[in-house]
Amino acid sequence: MHAWVGAAPDLTVPAAQLSSAVYEHATLPLREFEAARVRIAQINDCALCLGWRSARDVAGRADEADTIDEEFYAHIGEPGWEGFSVRESLAAEFAGLFALDHLAMDDAFWSRMRAAFSDAEIVELGVCVGMWLSQGRLNRVLDIDGPCRVPTPGGSPIGG
Repeated sequence: MHAWVGAAPDLTVPAAQLSSAVYEHATLPLREFEAARVRIAQINDCALCLGWRSARDVAGRADEADTIDEEFYAHIGEPGWEGFSVRESLAAEFAGLFALDHLAMDDAFWSRMRAAFSDAEIVELGVCVGMWLSQGRLNRVLDIDGPCRVPTPGGSPIGG
């Protein structure tokens, strides 16, 4: 749970539920999921998210395709790195454009996306990226990415 959930529960509890849904129900392959997630963490300058490593263990068996080494993480944000699949590279590019220049998502970009992803996968990627961008940015703006605290007007931290 995010440290800010108790501060405005009518909004933050549903936001935390969206976060849980993204991590518990997303069906994108882990490497694509992580390429987009870490790209947003880079853009948000979120130390907590940059250090986090997502993992999946389906039915007690980790899928070999869902393993990621640190070299993968080190190259996120570097277009053209040969270690990325087309879809991984596109997931990171989508996240970057979504966060920094959504109007640059032109017909050529959408042609490449639709050649690699189904419409359902694009929507799922968009929901994930939107959640990471908004909640990661909120954490960063409220200075929660390190000590997990929200300063209050009276000076005492919430959650920490």
